[in-house]
Amino acid sequence: MTATRRLAAILAADVAGYSRLMGVDEEGTHERLKAHLQELVDPKIAEHRGRIVKNTGDGMLAEFSSIVDAVRCATEVQRAMADRNAETPEDKRITFRVGINLGDVIAEPDDIYGDGVNVAARLEALAEPGGICVSRVVRDQIRDKLPYPFEDKGEQSVKNIARSVRVFALRPEAIAELPVTSVPAGTPRRRRSVPWTVVAAAFAALVLAVVAWWGWSAMRSSSTEPATVVATATSIAQPIAPRLSIIVLPFSNLSNDPEQQYFADAITEDLTTDLSRLAHMLVISRSTAFTYRAKPIDIKQIGHELGVRYVLEGSVQRSGHQVRVSAQLIDAATDRHLWAERFDRDMDDLFAIQNEITDRIANTLNVELVAIEARRPIDQPDALDYILRGRAASDRSPSRDNYAEAAGFYERALALDPRSVEAESRLAIALAARVLNGLTNSPAADVSHADELSRQALAASSRSPLAHYAKGLVLRVQRQSAEAIPEFEAALLVSRNWTGALSNLGWCKLYTGAMDEAISLHEQAIRLSPRDPYIGTWYLSIGTAYLLQSRTDEAIVWLEKARTANPELPNIHASLAAAFALKGDTSRAGAELAEARRLRGEGSLSSVARLRRGYWGVPKVREMFEATYFAGLRKAGMPEE
Repeated sequence: MTATRRLAAILAADVAGYSRLMGVDEEGTHERLKAHLQELVDPKIAEHRGRIVKNTGDGMLAEFSSIVDAVRCATEVQRAMADRNAETPEDKRITFRVGINLGDVIAEPDDIYGDGVNVAARLEALAEPGGICVSRVVRDQIRDKLPYPFEDKGEQSVKNIARSVRVFALRPEAIAELPVTSVPAGTPRRRRSVPWTVVAAAFAALVLAVVAWWGWSAMRSSSTEPATVVATATSIAQPIAPRLSIIVLPFSNLSNDPEQQYFADAITEDLTTDLSRLAHMLVISRSTAFTYRAKPIDIKQIGHELGVRYVLEGSVQRSGHQVRVSAQLIDAATDRHLWAERFDRDMDDLFAIQNEITDRIANTLNVELVAIEARRPIDQPDALDYILRGRAASDRSPSRDNYAEAAGFYERALALDPRSVEAESRLAIALAARVLNGLTNSPAADVSHADELSRQALAASSRSPLAHYAKGLVLRVQRQSAEAIPEFEAALLVSRNWTGALSNLGWCKLYTGAMDEAISLHEQAIRLSPRDPYIGTWYLSIGTAYLLQSRTDEAIVWLEKARTANPELPNIHASLAAAFALKGDTSRAGAELAEARRLRGEGSLSSVARLRRGYWGVPKVREMFEATYFAGLRKAGMPEE
């Protein structure tokens, strides 16, 4: 019989120092713990729609369908316990430690099993008495929904778990400052008097019966099709899948050689890992995904069983010295294909091919999934909804309107959650980026606000790669390229394939004189995201590096590619004007300069002296700009003063 699996929020709790307490006062400890459970813990779990899976003498394991409910329940219990212990001598206090994880579990009527449960237990052991520890996936899911000040404790190695676990802690001192939430009045729930599965089954049957009766009545009066009634009942019973939730199904091996299965499995595992690193992404574990191998696939059923919105499936086919990898993104609710891509490569370096393909797919999905989520109609958007909409606007080609739209969404997110590090960082990035691309009428105000936001974000979360990226962009726009380099490198330590960080690091390398590194970094970004909306700025950087080295013909090739990709960026047209003038084509140079001025306005493009104020770098690079870029603009018709 196939095991029943589901996605669950798992809460593990135990009593700190239980053995010592029992050794001092066995009966008294037992009675106090029993009272706490019956009067506080049980009612709180019931209030937040959880169920106690089992008791372990000095602790318990509980399951919730909502991660928000699980964290809120744990926090309210810990807050109330602080008050209940206030009048108890310190050596007799019952103090809980709590760990919470979100994971795929094997469910039985009286227990749950799996890696997700084990991680929750390890998190509990890391928690302070009176505190709570959660995994990264939990923190990502609640950060814009619950105002609890979790501290990032970094990657932790835990017993019997092969991979390290990113831990976030809510300390007892922070919990003590939260308001008290009362326990519902009434008789405490009797522990496990009725099996949870019986209650759930009865409730589901009642819902389906009521809906079916309603549909039958409607059918009699309006000839509604029976299939519509069944579909309505089913949709009511289904849970709402978390945003950006996905499973990567095992890639199929379509080759004649069964030994190539290892390559298909490697693609699946790498994609699962890469996607799990993306912000707010909930990815079902590989161990669960591989249970679907070689089985008939019903996408809707998988989405329902695992509570995910998206399914990624694909195949690997090798023929001779060629390999083809195909991937498709599917909406689990509708079984509709949302995106597809195919990669054909030579088998020269299988490991390099594997890295390139998985990196490309992960980068593309990061953009595609955010855009899809941003298009979903929502009656009452929360801070995360506005962040996703802002990201979707930011992921479009750079323009005044797109930057303004993105900034507006991030500002609305901050209005709902003023402590959101992500909203602060992304707003700072949008403001600084539009200054760098010459697409704002208020550059000084934008830079000042971006600087303030990036400082606040780093102060609140010094390890946030997004906050470091924002700070790097602000430093870059403040002409401090050398100081910006370690900020972008810090972001890349967490996400090695972050194309934005690669590109900005490349620009900083250019302004500090490392031209070859600048070109290499941008070529890497292009390989990772060859259809990126910002690819024009990457072409511009490569073209600028060649122009500064007086390799004008090569510069024009890249700058024309940049113009084709992003024709609305004035900096591209200005660079082309300089390159064409250096080649003696003053007619085309003049046309490009006129277009650059039209897009930006007269402003900084009115004279070489005024434009020079916006360019910087080490002395060697400034000399290169003078000998090429500014010399070309003079020949194109730009006055010195």
